[in-house]
Amino acid sequence: MHVPSDTEPRGPQADTVAVVGAGVTGLVAAFRLLEHGVPVTVYEAADRPGGVIQSTREGGYLAECGPNSILESSAKIRALIGDLGLEPRRLYSDPRAENRYLVRGGRPVCLPASPLKFFTTELFSLGAKLRLLREPFIPRAPAEVEESVAQFVLRRLGREWLDYAINPMIAGIYAGDPERLSVKHGFPRLHALEQRYGSLLKGQILGARERRARGEISKQEAPKVSFDEGLQVLTDTLAARLGPALHLRAAVTRLARTHAGWEVTVRRDGAESVHRHRAVLLAAPAYRLAELELVADGAPDLAPLGAIYYPPVASVVLGFRREDVPHPLDGFGMLVPAVERFHILGTLFSSSLFPNRAPAGHVLLTTYLGGVRAPELALKPESELVDLTRRDLAVILGVRGEPTYVHVRVYPKAIPQYELGYGRFQALMEEVEARAPGIFLAGHFRNGISLGDSILAGHDVAGRIAEWLKTGAAGAA
Repeated sequence: MHVPSDTEPRGPQADTVAVVGAGVTGLVAAFRLLEHGVPVTVYEAADRPGGVIQSTREGGYLAECGPNSILESSAKIRALIGDLGLEPRRLYSDPRAENRYLVRGGRPVCLPASPLKFFTTELFSLGAKLRLLREPFIPRAPAEVEESVAQFVLRRLGREWLDYAINPMIAGIYAGDPERLSVKHGFPRLHALEQRYGSLLKGQILGARERRARGEISKQEAPKVSFDEGLQVLTDTLAARLGPALHLRAAVTRLARTHAGWEVTVRRDGAESVHRHRAVLLAAPAYRLAELELVADGAPDLAPLGAIYYPPVASVVLGFRREDVPHPLDGFGMLVPAVERFHILGTLFSSSLFPNRAPAGHVLLTTYLGGVRAPELALKPESELVDLTRRDLAVILGVRGEPTYVHVRVYPKAIPQYELGYGRFQALMEEVEARAPGIFLAGHFRNGISLGDSILAGHDVAGRIAEWLKTGAAGAA
């Protein structure tokens, strides 16, 4: 039974925009809409905002349960931090922690940071190094052909690059499988580099000039950012700016088109209420959006979004005495190729990246298990996850002794996989927006999975909604 809500917008307030989902995309979009002069109401099904961003301080340790840093690849990200007054709390990663390690032969090997080091590194064989020199002369694939990341890399770079560079990179970014991920949809800029320049090496050089002209920085070169008390500082600050416009434990179940906009049905504490809004932004995970009932003549059903694969991932954060970890931990972290046959996907050297992540004389390591490579591992009991992690860290980094801190977080549905055929989901989202005027979709299932991508998605969709309200809403109604 639908009952009126005490907070239901009436009269002029019905021109508010409903934001479904208070992850970082929804929070940024709502904040920017308010700056555009557009009132908003944010509905979040959980009892806290921020989605997977959660920072936990305990016993001198600071654990990040989800993302660990933001890549400041755009001026829009810097502007958001400034507009929120967070510059005094912003931290850039320690410049001494720029090394990145790949595991080969059971031990971490530093990725070469210069052309000279590349030709002397033991990470790749002479054959793999020479194969890289051939890359500019390999023809581009037809634009209409959709390749997996593995097919793309094998064609342009060869097997060793796939096994020891791309496979671990995919595990670190997507917790995914290069055999299944689409280059065109999962790495659209990589696909565009080949199509435009015919070569990745040429594209990296020439594309850098264009990025500078746009005020952008490549993700490889972008500064890594966090805050004094972790990334949750960002989402907590955004939530505080929204104030009473943010509604927690409020699950949206139905969207119905009316002559004046949209009726949004919300379930809270077992009761349902109906709210009127001019437009709706869908920024919850795709598997949640698939459960929504969308009632609008000619609009497609959202249920197919439920087929987007989100593999489970476990985050195991362990603290150790500094003397129990022989490795210098002088870097960002390490990634583990599947061919090395360890359980873990990779480990971040969290206490090396940012200050005050561990007490004096201790270190903090954040390790990930599961993903597409081994989804069953992520769902094991906490004690087994810790044991598996400790065993692998003992072999790779020489870690010994009992951990002085343990924090485990499991995400049964972690990261959307932009797999082969993902274009059908992108097409569905475009069709929903075209056939259901006033509905907008944004988030990691559409705009890229990094935290920076999600922030930019919130910024950009807020602009789209504000413009639509000015120019397109009257005709749509």
